[in-house]
Amino acid sequence: MTTLTATTEETRTAPARPAYRVTGRRVLSSEWAKLWSLRSTWITLGLGLLFLVAFGLIAANHYKSGIGSPHRDRDFATATAVSLSLFGTNFAQLALGVLGVLVTAGEYSTGMIRSTLAAVPRRLPVLWSKAAVFGLVALAVGTLGAFVAFLFGSRIVSGTAAAMGLTHAGVVRSLLGAGLYLGLVGVIGTALGALLRSVAGGISVLVASLMLVPGLISLLPSSWQDNISPYLPSNAGESMFALTHDSTTLSPGAGLLVFLGWTVLALGGAAYRLARSDV
Repeated sequence: MTTLTATTEETRTAPARPAYRVTGRRVLSSEWAKLWSLRSTWITLGLGLLFLVAFGLIAANHYKSGIGSPHRDRDFATATAVSLSLFGTNFAQLALGVLGVLVTAGEYSTGMIRSTLAAVPRRLPVLWSKAAVFGLVALAVGTLGAFVAFLFGSRIVSGTAAAMGLTHAGVVRSLLGAGLYLGLVGVIGTALGALLRSVAGGISVLVASLMLVPGLISLLPSSWQDNISPYLPSNAGESMFALTHDSTTLSPGAGLLVFLGWTVLALGGAAYRLARSDV
């Protein structure tokens, strides 16, 4: 009788604990929830989409209003509906890249990264999940914005020398390339945030690599420029969605490979620091 009572009491005081496992799907789901729980996500993604579409339409209107003008900008002389519609890519990349930095560096500034890594002790799945989730979101926003800008921009320039449709050779490839480029910029921003663990530092390096360094390279001798300039991140990325190419630019495939190399380099540096140093 005493043995039976003791067994019953032991069973009541030791309830079965549910078994929770850290899986890739759960880590992705967690990062997805954290991304959309921030107001800055909605605002910055909206700005990125607005920049891409609005500046594309502004460029198309500027082109059409300047037809026949003696003071027409020479940059618009060989413009196409694609190049005009994607004029806002340089502005959209800043919004998406900055948000990518905030996705990772923001957790370091608030201290939330400690809770994240306590839940996922292996660490690296956190980086891969953040990069994958935000990269896909940036890809979707960039692709949507590119097609919307082109559909409206092509109507504005219809009947001009720049007029093109989706059925023209290379148009769809260029629009998809612009979306892919913006998606990879978001991944690079995420990697820089994890590598530098500073919002200001990550944004500074992002802006410098995409916008400042190409300007500094132009100060070098022309022979150096021809050998270095095509392989810079921004120039390699631009060749991914450029409709035409010349001897000074990379082909779309080569540009994609070079830009993927920069992306892998940034992710590799972030993974090394995350795995080797404390938070």
